[in-house]
Amino acid sequence: MEHMRRIAFETVLRACGFGSLAIFCVMIGMSFNPRLAFQAGGFLTTIMAFILILKSREALTKDYRRTEMWLYLDKDFRPPEAYAQWASSTILRDTYLTFALWTSLISIAMWVLALLFSLIGTTSTLAFDDPKPPRQMQTQRATPTPPQHSVSGAPIPAPAPSIRYQVLP
Repeated sequence: MEHMRRIAFETVLRACGFGSLAIFCVMIGMSFNPRLAFQAGGFLTTIMAFILILKSREALTKDYRRTEMWLYLDKDFRPPEAYAQWASSTILRDTYLTFALWTSLISIAMWVLALLFSLIGTTSTLAFDDPKPPRQMQTQRATPTPPQHSVSGAPIPAPAPSIRYQVLP
C-alpha cells in the first residue's frame, strides 16, 4: 500500500511540476508588472487546484488499469483484482486532494502578494530617455529641430525605451 502511495505521489508531483513550470513562465512573461504577474499566477494556480479537485472525483470512478500509477507499479507490488480498484482509487483521491490543498495555499499566497503590490502602488512605466517636449501654445510657432546626424551623415536612432519600476507615483 505504501509503495502505491509513493508511486501516486510521484506521478501527481510530476504533473503538478509541469503545470507549475507553465505558470512560472507566464509570470516571468508579465514580470514588467509585479501585481499583474502575481494576479495571473494566483488565477492559474487556482485553476490548477480546481483541476486537481476534479481529478480526485474522477479517481473514484476511473478504471484502475487505466491510471498512470498502475502502469508504474511492478507486477509484484500490484494488489489482487478484488482489492485493486478500491486501493488505487482511494490512494489517488487522497493524493490529488493533498496536492489540491498545497496548490490552493500557494494560490492564496500569490493573491495576497498581488494585493500587497496593489496597496503599495507598485506600477511599471516605460520611461523614455528622451521625453517628449511639452506642448507649445497656439500663439507661439515652434521651430522644427533638425534631425541629429552622426559623423558619417546617417541619422542617429532614438534610444530604446527602458522599463523602470516606480512606487507611489
